Amino acid sequence: VQLQASGGGLVQAGGSLRLSCAATGRTFSAYVMGWFRQAPGKEREFAAAIGWSSGYTYYADSVKGRFTITRDNTKNTVYLQMNSLKPEDTAVYYCAADRSLTYYNEAYRYGYWGQGTLVTVSS
Repeated sequence: VQLQASGGGLVQAGGSLRLSCAATGRTFSAYVMGWFRQAPGKEREFAAAIGWSSGYTYYADSVKGRFTITRDNTKNTVYLQMNSLKPEDTAVYYCAADRSLTYYNEAYRYGYWGQGTLVTVSS
Protein backbone atom coordinates (compact mmCIF):
# COMPACT_ATOMS: atom_id res chain seq x y z
CA VAL A 1 0.00 0.00 0.00
CA GLN A 2 1.23 3.50 -0.85
CA LEU A 3 0.43 6.41 1.43
CA GLN A 4 0.27 10.14 0.71
CA ALA A 5 -0.13 12.54 3.61
CA SER A 6 -1.33 16.11 3.21
CA GLY A 7 -2.91 18.98 5.09
CA GLY A 8 -0.02 20.33 7.10
CA GLY A 9 0.71 24.01 7.41
CA LEU A 10 1.26 26.94 9.72
CA VAL A 11 -1.35 27.68 12.36
CA GLN A 12 -1.52 29.77 15.49
CA ALA A 13 -1.77 28.19 18.91
CA GLY A 14 -5.34 27.26 19.65
CA GLY A 15 -6.13 26.71 16.00
CA SER A 16 -7.07 23.58 14.08
CA LEU A 17 -5.83 21.55 11.15
CA ARG A 18 -7.01 18.39 9.49
CA LEU A 19 -4.47 16.01 8.05
CA SER A 20 -5.38 13.49 5.39
CA CYS A 21 -3.64 10.34 4.30
CA ALA A 22 -4.74 8.78 1.04
CA ALA A 23 -3.89 5.16 0.36
CA THR A 24 -3.52 3.39 -2.94
CA GLY A 25 -2.70 -0.17 -3.74
CA ARG A 26 -4.00 -3.01 -1.66
CA THR A 27 -7.25 -3.19 0.24
CA PHE A 28 -7.27 -0.18 2.54
CA SER A 29 -9.77 -1.67 4.95
CA ALA A 30 -7.35 -4.50 5.75
CA TYR A 31 -4.91 -2.11 7.38
CA VAL A 32 -4.66 -0.52 10.77
CA MET A 33 -3.74 3.12 10.29
CA GLY A 34 -1.59 5.25 12.53
CA TRP A 35 -0.35 8.79 12.78
CA PHE A 36 3.08 9.47 14.19
CA ARG A 37 5.00 12.69 14.53
CA GLN A 38 8.61 13.74 14.76
CA ALA A 39 9.69 17.06 16.15
CA PRO A 40 13.13 18.50 15.32
CA GLY A 41 15.81 16.70 17.28
CA LYS A 42 13.39 14.19 18.74
CA GLU A 43 12.42 10.63 18.03
CA ARG A 44 9.32 9.73 16.13
CA GLU A 45 6.39 9.31 18.50
CA PHE A 46 2.94 7.82 18.34
CA ALA A 47 -0.02 10.18 18.07
CA ALA A 48 -3.10 8.14 17.14
CA ALA A 49 -4.24 4.88 15.57
CA ILE A 50 -7.46 3.44 14.26
CA GLY A 51 -8.56 -0.12 13.64
CA TRP A 52 -9.79 -1.60 10.41
CA SER A 53 -13.38 -0.38 10.66
CA SER A 54 -13.12 2.59 13.02
CA GLY A 55 -14.28 0.47 15.97
CA TYR A 56 -11.02 1.01 17.82
CA THR A 57 -9.17 4.27 18.24
CA TYR A 58 -6.11 4.98 20.35
CA TYR A 59 -4.39 8.20 21.31
CA ALA A 60 -1.22 9.31 22.96
CA ASP A 61 -1.87 11.06 26.26
CA SER A 62 -0.38 14.24 24.83
CA VAL A 63 -3.09 14.54 22.17
CA LYS A 64 -6.06 12.87 23.83
CA GLY A 65 -9.10 15.10 23.86
CA ARG A 66 -7.65 17.40 21.18
CA PHE A 67 -7.00 15.09 18.22
CA THR A 68 -9.47 12.77 16.52
CA ILE A 69 -8.55 10.01 14.10
CA THR A 70 -11.13 8.79 11.62
CA ARG A 71 -11.12 6.79 8.42
CA ASP A 72 -13.30 6.52 5.35
CA ASN A 73 -12.81 3.13 3.77
CA THR A 74 -14.86 4.16 0.72
CA LYS A 75 -12.29 6.88 0.01
CA ASN A 76 -9.23 4.94 1.17
CA THR A 77 -8.37 7.83 3.44
CA VAL A 78 -7.55 8.33 7.10
CA TYR A 79 -7.83 11.72 8.78
CA LEU A 80 -6.38 13.38 11.83
CA GLN A 81 -8.42 16.31 13.08
CA MET A 82 -6.23 18.42 15.33
CA ASN A 83 -7.85 21.02 17.56
CA SER A 84 -6.52 23.30 20.27
CA LEU A 85 -3.07 23.06 18.78
CA LYS A 86 -0.06 23.92 20.88
CA PRO A 87 3.46 24.93 19.87
CA GLU A 88 4.67 21.56 21.16
CA ASP A 89 2.55 19.89 18.47
CA THR A 90 4.97 21.26 15.88
CA ALA A 91 6.38 18.29 14.00
CA VAL A 92 6.40 16.38 10.77
CA TYR A 93 3.36 14.12 10.84
CA TYR A 94 3.50 10.72 9.19
CA CYS A 95 0.75 8.28 8.42
CA ALA A 96 1.49 4.59 8.57
CA ALA A 97 -0.25 1.32 7.84
CA ASP A 98 0.02 -2.21 9.10
CA ARG A 99 -2.04 -5.38 9.30
CA SER A 100 -1.87 -5.79 13.06
CA LEU A 101 -3.40 -3.75 15.86
CA THR A 102 -1.41 -5.39 18.61
CA TYR A 103 1.43 -2.87 18.68
CA TYR A 104 -0.44 0.15 17.38
CA ASN A 105 1.83 2.65 19.15
CA GLU A 106 5.15 1.16 18.02
CA ALA A 107 6.51 2.83 14.90
CA TYR A 108 8.81 -0.04 14.01
CA ARG A 109 5.80 -2.35 13.72
CA TYR A 110 4.31 -0.42 10.83
CA GLY A 111 5.32 -1.68 7.42
CA TYR A 112 4.16 1.20 5.26
CA TRP A 113 4.76 4.91 5.63
CA GLY A 114 3.76 8.10 3.92
CA GLN A 115 6.18 10.91 3.21
CA GLY A 116 5.17 13.21 6.07
CA THR A 117 3.53 16.61 6.25
CA LEU A 118 4.84 19.50 8.33
CA VAL A 119 2.70 21.08 11.00
CA THR A 120 3.98 24.29 12.56
CA VAL A 121 2.15 25.86 15.48
CA SER A 122 3.15 29.40 16.35
CA SER A 123 2.74 30.85 19.83
